[in-house]
This record gives sequence, C-alpha cells and structure tokens, in this order.
Amino acid sequence: MRILFVRHGEPDYAHDCLTPLGRVQAKAAALRLKDEGIEAIYTSPMGRAVETARETADLLGLEPVTLDFMHEIHWSSVDGEPIFLGGHPWNIADALANEGWDLTRTDWASHPYYSRSRVVTEVEKVSAGVDGWLASLGYVRDGAYYRCVREDDEQHTVALFSHGGSSSAAMGRILNLPFPYMCAFLHLPFTGVTAIRFDRHPGVARLPVLELAGDGRHIQGLTAE
Repeated sequence: MRILFVRHGEPDYAHDCLTPLGRVQAKAAALRLKDEGIEAIYTSPMGRAVETARETADLLGLEPVTLDFMHEIHWSSVDGEPIFLGGHPWNIADALANEGWDLTRTDWASHPYYSRSRVVTEVEKVSAGVDGWLASLGYVRDGAYYRCVREDDEQHTVALFSHGGSSSAAMGRILNLPFPYMCAFLHLPFTGVTAIRFDRHPGVARLPVLELAGDGRHIQGLTAE
C-alpha cells in the first residue's frame, strides 16, 4: 500500500480556508495526483485541508473520508504561562539543533522546551490515530513496524490531505522518527506530496519505504487567478 501525504494549499488561517493562490495550487495538485491510482481520499477536518482534497476528489469521482485526529496540531502552553519560542515546534527544533541537542532522542517530550507544550499530547493523539487508521487499511502495528494483514497482495494507493504539523507527527510515527527531528528534516511546501510505501505481502512486517518527500514541483510559478 502507498500513502500519499498532501499538505493543504496556501491558507487563509483566519478563516480556515484557501487563498485564491491556494485554490490554484489545489487544482494543480489534483492534476498532479490524477494518475497515481488513488482509490480513497482522506482528509483532516479543517477547512483548508478539506478544500484542497475536494479538487482531487471531484476529479477522481471519490468522496473524502474525514480523519479527525489529523487536524492541525496545537503547541500553546498547557498552563497559560509563557513557554520557549511560544512553543512553535519548528523553531524549537532548529534551536535545539543549534544547541547541539540530538534530535533523534526519543525522550524529546521531557525536554524543558516541550514539557509544558500542548504539542506533546497532540502528537500522541496523532500517533494513536495513525495506528488505528492503518489497522483499518490492513497494517497492524507490531513493535516498531507494521505487519500486513491484508488478504491480497495488490498495491493499493490512498491520499491523505492534512497539515505540516499533523503530517510530520504521522510520518514520524510510521517511520519511527521523533517529532522534533521531523520538524527540522521535512519542510513541506503547500500541496507538497510525500509518498510512503508499505510492504504489500500478507504476513510481512517491514519498515515502510519513503518514495518521495515534499514534492511541490507542480506549483512552481503559479499565480492567483
């Protein structure tokens, strides 16, 4: 099975929708994805992701399925008191790297920069949600990997439209990479496409393959209509 992670188009965050340029990007993404053999489309419940997904869904004649756990993550203080860099996970990851802190450490949530941020529980929710979703698609978490429990060995492809933060958390769970590392490593452009492939053979558990990361070539040079 292949999962195509697609970030939403340029957003109007205040109204949780796409800007005029974002709508152009969503249409371009739909054309980019139309020949990928997508069988199902999933989306975050947030407007900017739903609007982006709709372009591809309409082109392919599919109805998107909402995954509530893939809403954009929050990173504010859990107690209302100020936290380092406002809790912004990408800026914190960069600051930690600059300080020489190992971003591959699995105990990142206990670091003082993160320990009082909502991002910790948000990432945990995404991780649990991803495991449940993959199980419904025939891939059950087995230790650090996912075991294929499908009855067929056909290659299926689905697309998931969401956000930079929730996608980073989801892919980090799938690939066993800590969230701060993903924030520093994977900067997703608007409507950028990332492809992860799972082993299709029933009974097999292996590390998924990263086929493509943050491909945004389809929006280069685009302008608002």
